[in-house]
Amino acid sequence: MVRIFYRKHFVNETINHIKDSIEDVELAKISKISIVLLFSLIILKIILAFLKSSLNIELVHITLLSALPILIFSKKRNEIIKKIDWHTLIFFASMFVLMQSVWETGIFQSIFERLNFDVLSVSAILLVSVIMSQFISNVPMVTLYLPILLEAGAGVKELVTLAAGSTVAGNLFILGAASNVIIIQSAEKRTGDTITFWEFTKIGLPLTVVNILIYWFFFKKHSLKKSVPA
Repeated sequence: MVRIFYRKHFVNETINHIKDSIEDVELAKISKISIVLLFSLIILKIILAFLKSSLNIELVHITLLSALPILIFSKKRNEIIKKIDWHTLIFFASMFVLMQSVWETGIFQSIFERLNFDVLSVSAILLVSVIMSQFISNVPMVTLYLPILLEAGAGVKELVTLAAGSTVAGNLFILGAASNVIIIQSAEKRTGDTITFWEFTKIGLPLTVVNILIYWFFFKKHSLKKSVPA
């Protein structure tokens, strides 16, 4: 899709890569330790899941343990903490607070009861994921829709369908995923360039339609395990 719409930007020129020098060797070494620790813990979590082990490593534990080498051993820990994108973190935290408030009111659940459709069907999950994400973004949408699916007895197939639908929802409109907004805002600050709503949509609309059709045919044809692993 990108090649079709931006074919003028694809040229047969060799890209010249410039190797940048490391400014802080000590911080680079500590960062490598954190990265190795991060990937090691992720792999361990995957292995434990396959083995169906009772030992569960939470994602929050993985991130905290991976950050510890930098927080403990780096002399620039205060500088690094100050440069964290706190605005984005507060934005996400506030979004989750808002979504939990909406859930507690029961408004979202009552809307689904009135619509009276099968919330576990592949078509419904994909459509709800894509459409709702354009109004409240994909991650908050999952926060609201996931409990409904679990209460209705969703299995692996339904959960994977939700993951697929909420992911490609960010391809349709800019507001479909908060990450789109963050990237565009960052580009505007650093380069002054931006992506307009219609420029994004002219590629996002056909791309999302193709994505959804592929997922719909896949989940209709293949049956995944009914039980949800612990």
